[in-house]
Formats: sequence, structure tokens, C-alpha cells
Amino acid sequence: MKKVIYIIIFALITIGGVGGIYFYKIFYESNTLFNDEHVFIKIPTNSTENQLLDSLGKHVKDLSKFSKAANYKDYFLNIKPGRYKLENGFNNNQIINSLRSNNVPIKITYNNIETFDQLIKRISERIEADSLSLSNVFNEKKFLNDLGLNSESVFSLFIPNTYEFFWNTSAIQFRERILKEFDRFWNDSRIEKSKKVNLNPIEVMTLASIVQKETPKVDERPTIAGVYLNRLERNMKLQADPTVVYTIKKRDGFDTKIRRVLYKDLRIKSPYNTYVYRGLPPAPIVTPDISAIEAVLNPQKHSFIYFVADVSNPGYHLFSRTNAEHNRKKRQYTNWLKKNRIRR
Repeated sequence: MKKVIYIIIFALITIGGVGGIYFYKIFYESNTLFNDEHVFIKIPTNSTENQLLDSLGKHVKDLSKFSKAANYKDYFLNIKPGRYKLENGFNNNQIINSLRSNNVPIKITYNNIETFDQLIKRISERIEADSLSLSNVFNEKKFLNDLGLNSESVFSLFIPNTYEFFWNTSAIQFRERILKEFDRFWNDSRIEKSKKVNLNPIEVMTLASIVQKETPKVDERPTIAGVYLNRLERNMKLQADPTVVYTIKKRDGFDTKIRRVLYKDLRIKSPYNTYVYRGLPPAPIVTPDISAIEAVLNPQKHSFIYFVADVSNPGYHLFSRTNAEHNRKKRQYTNWLKKNRIRR
């Protein structure tokens, strides 16, 4: 009788040991297949079990063991989309836990982008939503009407900065975040300042884009902004060269290189050409950075109406109150263009 008991105990211990080894191999044996410290995998929205396994395929040693562990933990019943981090040496238990709870956001930075389409393309390269779905939600008629915008001025909603998004952000979620950031930026203080310069936030964004294109020197931007605000106050045409450059690029392609604006360019018929039409163009000619926006909201108070590039101080300008004074200062610039043979 004792012998039988010993045999049964031994068998149970053996079975338990074998089961323990099996359990260990399934859950706790390292199952990663990469040399880097970590990798990120992207799981699309509504992924099936097979799609998930395809995403994992090149990163794990044994998909069948992972699949068994995932079934034991009911992971396939609730596959979550996102961008997940896997550390080198992770076992199946750790992989599954990471895929359940460690959706790592992506940092997205945009600045100095010239068109809405360029911006949407850049965003679509970073998140799951494609450029078509992003473009569609921003051009939705009710959305535009509710905000008093159109398909061009909607470009004014984008405040350049660095933002964190989950990779699986949808087009609607992205739009909601952009609008939230716009509303957050345009607080009561900034709105009050915009009223003092007789512009609304959308118009400030448009003028700021011109200011940014006029000078890379942040310390000079309030002076440039003051010039344009003086022109607007006097109902003068802005006559901003960057809007002419934008008009040419809009016609010829945004990869066109332009070093000099010619007199014939000033006559191009386009609502963006401020030599032809009074007031502001329909939308920003670039996503203005915050320093340019602040320059418009906090312009330098002066009586300058004209300015021209200062060839002795690259990036800066010479300012004038009268056309005669401006013409005198302009000679140093036109002579420099001739000397350096800059024709376009």
C-alpha cells in the first residue's frame, strides 16, 4: 500500500514539475528577438489576432508560445491599438502586460510649414490617421461654419509647438486636440491684446506669418509688426514681399527657390499678393512661431512705414518714415543685389 502511495506521490511531483517547466517556458522564459535595448511596435485600430501576430513576428522568438500565453491571459479578447515598447529580454508575460498598459505617446513638433496640405502630410506620417481623413475633418462644413472659418483660414488654428499624441489618435481626436490647444493659447490676455491692435486671433496668426517670413531675428519682429500695423491703420497695402514669394510658390510649386522678388512678380493676381490687394491675405503663409505671434500682439510703437534689408547687418532691416528716406536706404540693397548678381 505504501509503495502505491509513493508511486502516486512521485507521479504527481513529476507531473507538477513538468507542468511547472511548461508554465515557466510559456510565461517567464525570454522571448524577444532583437539586439537593441528596446523596440516599439504599432498595433492598428481593430487589429485581429493574426494582424497582431504579424506585427510581433519579427520581434519575438516563438510566436506559438506567445500565442498560448496570450490565450491563457485572454489578451486576444481585448487587443488595444497603439504604440508599445518592448524591452530586450522580455518574457511573454511582460510582453502582454506592456501591450495592455504601456501605450507610449509620440512627440510631434511642427513649425515653419507653408501649407495646410504639407502640415497634414507631416502629421499623417506620425499618427495612425491618414492625410485624407485628417483633411476631411478639418474641411467639414459644420466645423468650419461653427468657427467662422473656411478651407484656407482653418490653417490659422495650428499653434506651432511640441505636442504628445498617442499613435492611434484618430482624425477627430487630433482635430479636437488642435482646437483645444488653440483655445488654450488664446486666453483672455491675448484676446485683449489682439483687440488693441484691431485684429482677431485668426488675423493675428496671418499677420504673424508675414512677420516671421520677413525676418528670422526674433528681436526685430516687434518692429516689423509695428510697420505692418501702421500700414493697416492707414489703409495702405501691406506690400509684403513674403506674400509675393508665397504667391509664386503657390503657382510654381513650394519647392521653388526664390532669392529675389522682381517687379513683374508684384503684379501677379492672387488674393495672397499684398501688392495687388489691400488688407491681409486669406490665411497664414506659414505656421508662425510663438515669437512672431507675440510680436504682433506686443508691437513696437513707432511711426515707421517702410523698411529694407540692411546688407551690413544680415537678417536685420533699415526703417524709414517717408518714401524718400526709404528710397535712399534702398540703394544699398539694390547695389548689393547687382554686385552679387542675384536675379531671382
